[in-house]
Amino acid sequence: MKKSLIDVNTLFFGLYNDIQRAEDEAQKKGVFKDLSLAEIHTIEAIGMYGEKSMSEVAKKLDVTTGTLTVSIKNLVSKGYVDRKRSETDRRHVLVSLTNTGRLMYRVHQKFHLEMIKAAVVGLSEYEAEVAKNVLERINGFINERYRNKIQGEVL
Repeated sequence: MKKSLIDVNTLFFGLYNDIQRAEDEAQKKGVFKDLSLAEIHTIEAIGMYGEKSMSEVAKKLDVTTGTLTVSIKNLVSKGYVDRKRSETDRRHVLVSLTNTGRLMYRVHQKFHLEMIKAAVVGLSEYEAEVAKNVLERINGFINERYRNKIQGEVL
């Protein structure tokens, strides 16, 4: 079992690094090469439809609203995001994607979907369910550790 754990660890973190590298390469060579990966993830957090408050987006990205403000300012100047004050409460700033931002969102989602399709092609329903369960367990572990770290536990 120990060798299996080592093999899984090697594969998992190799995969993690490869995904980041693939996203980075696709972004650098694509139509949207003026965007950083952080900006792409900000666009993803804003979402396709409707407006979101800055605090909603900041929470989803786990950044401060001050940090998000810098990113949003850049995305507005690049034409991917619209920003406006709430009509009901002028203290709140709302952001939404422009047509260009929505196109970028779709392109990035397509990249992710193609990657996942390639990963599950040929798997039986049972194998796909096992893979999903493993990913849910890893996600649960990371989220639990992260919450504990915030509450004072060091990793």
